Amino acid sequence: MLLTAGTLTAAAPGARADENRTGTRAETPVAVGSAVAGVRESVVRVKVPLPEAAGARPAACDWLSYLRYRAADGPAASADADRILVAQPGILEGAGAFDSVARNTVAAAAAQGRHIEFWALDRRSNCLEDRTGIASGDQHTAVDYYYRGKQVDGRTFEGYADNDKLGWMARLGIEQTVRDQYDLLTAELPDQALRGRKVLCGGHSLGGVVTGYFATADFDGDPATTADAGYNQCAGYFALDTTVSTSLADLSGSLPDDTNLPDIGLGYGVVQAGLDSGVLPRSLSAPVLLNPETMTLLAIAGMGAVRNPGAEADLPRYLPSNLNIEATNRFLFSKDTAAFLTGSPGVKDFRLTNEAVLGALLDDHSVPLAFLQSSVGFFDGGPVADKNFPVANGGQEQPGLFGTEYKAIPDRPAGPLYTWRNYDRVGAADDPGYRSADGTPFTDAGKEVTDIQELARSLAEQPLDFTEQYFPTKLVTDLELATSPQVKRLVVHPDGLTANPTLTVLAGDGLLAGRVPADLNPVVADGYQHLDVLTAAPTQNDGRPEPVSTSLARFAGGPR
Repeated sequence: MLLTAGTLTAAAPGARADENRTGTRAETPVAVGSAVAGVRESVVRVKVPLPEAAGARPAACDWLSYLRYRAADGPAASADADRILVAQPGILEGAGAFDSVARNTVAAAAAQGRHIEFWALDRRSNCLEDRTGIASGDQHTAVDYYYRGKQVDGRTFEGYADNDKLGWMARLGIEQTVRDQYDLLTAELPDQALRGRKVLCGGHSLGGVVTGYFATADFDGDPATTADAGYNQCAGYFALDTTVSTSLADLSGSLPDDTNLPDIGLGYGVVQAGLDSGVLPRSLSAPVLLNPETMTLLAIAGMGAVRNPGAEADLPRYLPSNLNIEATNRFLFSKDTAAFLTGSPGVKDFRLTNEAVLGALLDDHSVPLAFLQSSVGFFDGGPVADKNFPVANGGQEQPGLFGTEYKAIPDRPAGPLYTWRNYDRVGAADDPGYRSADGTPFTDAGKEVTDIQELARSLAEQPLDFTEQYFPTKLVTDLELATSPQVKRLVVHPDGLTANPTLTVLAGDGLLAGRVPADLNPVVADGYQHLDVLTAAPTQNDGRPEPVSTSLARFAGGPR
């Protein structure tokens, strides 16, 4: 079912809509379990219609949405906050991915006596996502809704949108993306002087590049008037495992080669014509894992880890068998090439707890795609072996598409119940200390930073997705064609990139490890992977406060 404006802001049961619901704005409290106290969350929708030239689209797609985090004892009005951090998501990423870093940052600032807000933005195309099954809170109900046509609350899932229904997304490139951010900011904070004094603009991964284009953009069509210039909407910039720039160079290797991204060698005009006609895919996807159907599985896995973390999972066996799900399972859970080709042993042959299923999907010692990796602990409860598919352990000199951490997999089909050792129990007295076949320890306490329960809640309980099922192809092709006249013209104020102070925070083992110029003076979060800068727990294994949110809170403590 494609969402309508009336279903977009579904919140936790018992949530009450604020009184400021109008025909153009709605704000609804979000109630989720979290170890971080003193933070209020709400989901905000603001009506910002696309131009009529965009064509037919669901009504929900004329609204922009974000998750608003603020101190429980802070001011109710955003304009009265000391600072407002506005974050753009990365590739295939939704607002829900910022849940932990947003809470941690607001709480860290409150401990310093400052009331800040954190706005996690959802791209417009997330309007297509249907959270009905996830919102049920039950894995079987969700699987039945998305894969077996069963109703939930009188609704039936209408399936994942085909390319021919995404015509309006053919123009959702960098120009519309930064325009959406500007329109949202001006609607929520009409005073430009206040925006220029209190708003900090930034993002994660691709969000750093989007922020770069925002900073250099001109929004009234007259470069001589600069009150509307992007850099004058921000008091500073922040980059989370990225850089604030107008180049994708730093993020090279962050997407697998088998996505349906068109060949930019065709040139801007040909690519745009292909998107307009539908000859080219308007939404980015890949045959396994990175497509709407399989990304929904991440949230469903999170549901089980939240509801009954230590129970034996039946999700792998309860899912329907189709080519997409089978290929994804084999890609993620094959010990070697032979297991991938034959499907034996497969994930259905192992006994795993619900937490272990989620860990297998997103931990850096399991999932082979670096930009999906987090450091949430390790397998426990039985022997493990090297996971040598799709690449063998060892021999990788620097982070790339697959990352550098050794990969592991349970080694006893139909054997013991494999559990999950959370990040803060790695290195404990009862830790088996698993090692690779070459004697290399798979992990240690300094490499584990994210609480698997917090990750599960971010996936399963947020009203806006952690992932992004319909990522606009045009956003990537625009950025890859940055030197074309059609894109180059958007950089109206190039000095905007350096017009405000910038905080750059890098994952020590992330996509940009060792590749960021020292003159950016980055804060490096040791042991972190690409997603950890968003998901890390507020207290680390060595007792130190979480460095990303601590740095953001300190950065937000500048002049009011």
